[in-house]
Amino acid sequence: MGLAGLVRMVFGSGRRIAAAMTALAVFATGAMAAAQGLTDGPERADLVRVRFGGDAQQTRVVIELTRSATARLLDQNGEPRLIVALPGVDAGEGQTGRGVGLVHSYELDQAAGAARLRLALTRPAEVSRRFLLPPGDGVEVYRYVIDLAAPGAPSGRAQERDDPPPVESRREAPPERRVIVIDAGHGGTDPGALGSRVQEREVTLAAALELRRQLEATGRYRVVLTRSTDVLVPHARRVQIAREAGADLFISLHADAGANPQTRGASVYTLSDRGAERAAREALGGGSYGGIELPAGDPSVRRVLLDLTQRATLNRSSVFAGELLDAIGGEAPLLERSHRDDNFAVLLAPDVPAVLLEMGFITNPEDERLLGDSAGRSRLMGAVTRAIDAYFAPDLPGARAAAP
Repeated sequence: MGLAGLVRMVFGSGRRIAAAMTALAVFATGAMAAAQGLTDGPERADLVRVRFGGDAQQTRVVIELTRSATARLLDQNGEPRLIVALPGVDAGEGQTGRGVGLVHSYELDQAAGAARLRLALTRPAEVSRRFLLPPGDGVEVYRYVIDLAAPGAPSGRAQERDDPPPVESRREAPPERRVIVIDAGHGGTDPGALGSRVQEREVTLAAALELRRQLEATGRYRVVLTRSTDVLVPHARRVQIAREAGADLFISLHADAGANPQTRGASVYTLSDRGAERAAREALGGGSYGGIELPAGDPSVRRVLLDLTQRATLNRSSVFAGELLDAIGGEAPLLERSHRDDNFAVLLAPDVPAVLLEMGFITNPEDERLLGDSAGRSRLMGAVTRAIDAYFAPDLPGARAAAP
């Protein structure tokens, strides 16, 4: 069985597999470099090189960078081309070369303070996905990935080959709106932490409803709640809801508690190494949290595929955690060590970026007042909304800009 067959068996027909599939593509980077003729850029430039993989139906463009960057897709003026601008990125002396698949050739130069990549296309194509991957999994550079697809490209075409291209082999039409799953912690018979006036289950639900209102008001997101009333939802079911919804992001809202009433501040948790091991045991053992069908056979192959998925997911979770803390810090105090990790059950999905937000200490009078006040919650959830926008930029609807 080839890699494509393993991919199909591991991931089935799930809608959101970008992070896991990108991680799998790292395996084939060396082969793609040899097969597709990479062009190296200047040593001191922010933009290292541009590389391609795929065929005339689906083509991946990977822009390697020495630092993080955002990108804009510029107006194509009806021509079979794609222009990508990376503001603030140094393109060095520029590059030109031949492309692969849907890309006939490319030209890289500097214009208006941005590196500009011009892709001459062999036929009309659409951008099916684009995202930034930080260094990790043995790769030392940032990678801005753009997936191109010919209109009407048949699903699974590349999977039928004996030697699939080193890119995501199954085209998925991107959703118009990102799917955000909001988890209001505790509920029903589980009140959570207790303040002097309010309970954690009450403030988490109120915050979840407010966050849903703000996200839906943008028109950019489809929001799913794990609970919308005061009921108890098992942890495993909360994870299942996220995976069944095809979540692009999972946010679990909580309120902290401590013995010292002076302790206050928000914090964000991502999955710890111990939690990742727990999630792996669940997935490999067919537990209720994993939800990934791994191929039968060699246990080492099963574990490698799972590890790649988890690492990519954890990387994206950490990126969002940073955006979230930056945004919340302008509205509320943060704990001194505000980015933490643990093996919380609601973070165990191996293929959904997830964080647990402790909005403040319900045992602190000031934090309790903030969380119990509708205006205070609105400001706090406004910060969360801004963090979500920042995390998904520049992929949000309306991110395209006219060429200068």
